[in-house]
Amino acid sequence: MKRLTIVLIAVVALLAGSASAQRVNLLCSPDLAWCEALGPAFTAATGIDLEFIRVSSQDALARLSAERANPIFDVWFGGTGDPHLIAMREGVTEFYEPEAWDDIIQNLKDQVGGTYIPLYAGAIGFVVNEEALGGAPMPTTWRDLTDPVYKGLIAMPDPNSSGTAYTILATLVQIFGEDEAFELLEGLHQNIAQYTSSGSAPGTLAGRGEVAIAIQFMHDGIKFANQGFPLTVYAPDEGVGYEIGGLSLVANAPNRDAAIAFINWALTPEAQQIAALQGDSFQIQSNANTVQHPLAPNFDEINLIDYDFDRFGTPEVREQIVGRWTNEIFPQPR
Repeated sequence: MKRLTIVLIAVVALLAGSASAQRVNLLCSPDLAWCEALGPAFTAATGIDLEFIRVSSQDALARLSAERANPIFDVWFGGTGDPHLIAMREGVTEFYEPEAWDDIIQNLKDQVGGTYIPLYAGAIGFVVNEEALGGAPMPTTWRDLTDPVYKGLIAMPDPNSSGTAYTILATLVQIFGEDEAFELLEGLHQNIAQYTSSGSAPGTLAGRGEVAIAIQFMHDGIKFANQGFPLTVYAPDEGVGYEIGGLSLVANAPNRDAAIAFINWALTPEAQQIAALQGDSFQIQSNANTVQHPLAPNFDEINLIDYDFDRFGTPEVREQIVGRWTNEIFPQPR
C-alpha cells in the first residue's frame, strides 16, 4: 500500500510538472502594451505560460517563412490580414476553426474565408496635429498630401517592414488604379519627413509635433489622442481601406495543444477586452459578443472602400506593389 501511494504521488508530480511546463510561443504584432497584457491574463485563465516577441506584420511573415522547416513560434497574434493570408497560402500557417467561430462577426469571416481567424478590424486614416501644421490647412483628401505646403510634415510607415504601409499602398491602388496611385505616391514622397519601421510610429511623431500628419490606422491615432496628444483623427474624402487583423496557428507548431488553447481563449470577450482596457488599443474586436470600446472607430461613419482581400493577399501582388514602391519611389531624393 505504501509503495502504491509513492507511485501515485510520483505520477501526480509528473503530470503537474508536465502541465506547468506547457507554454505558448507567441509572435505578437499589435502594440507592445497589448502584447504585454496577454501573458498574465492567459496564464491566470489557463495555467499555461506564454512567451512573446513583438514584431511588425511584414517582419513577422518573413520570420515565420524563414523558420518554416523548424518552427519556433506556435501562434501569430495580430497584425494586418494580408500577410496572414499570404502565410496561409504558402503553408507557413494553417487554418484552425476555433470554438468561438460562430460568434465571429460574419462579414469579417466572409471577407477572409477559411484562411485565418479574424481578430479585429481597423481602418486607415489621417492623424493630424493641427498645431504643427504651421498655418497649412487640414488635408481632406489623399491628393492634398502631395501639396508642397506639407513638405517635411508627413510621416508614414515603410511598406518593406510594415503591414500598415502595405494596406496604405493597396488602398491607393484600389481607389486610383496602380499608375495614378504611384503618381500620387511620388508626390507624397516629396513631403515625407520620415518612413517608420512600425505602423503606429507615425502617430507618435505627430503627437510630439515632429511631423504634422501621420498616415496610419485610425485606432492607433485614437490611442495617442486618448493619451493626451493634440491629434485629430479622420478619414480622407475618397475613402479608405481597412484591415482584418489576423490570428493564425503556425503550421507544425511545437506546442500545438497549448497554441489551440491560447487561440480559443484569445477570442473570448474577456480576452478581447484586454486590447482597450489594458493594451490601450481601440480596434473593433471580432467576437460579436465583445463589448466594443466607445473610442473604437465606427465603421458606419467611415467611407470604406470595397477592399479586395483576396487579390491583395497574394504573394505576387504584394511583391509587385512593394517592389515597385521600393524601386521607383523610395530612392527618389526629397
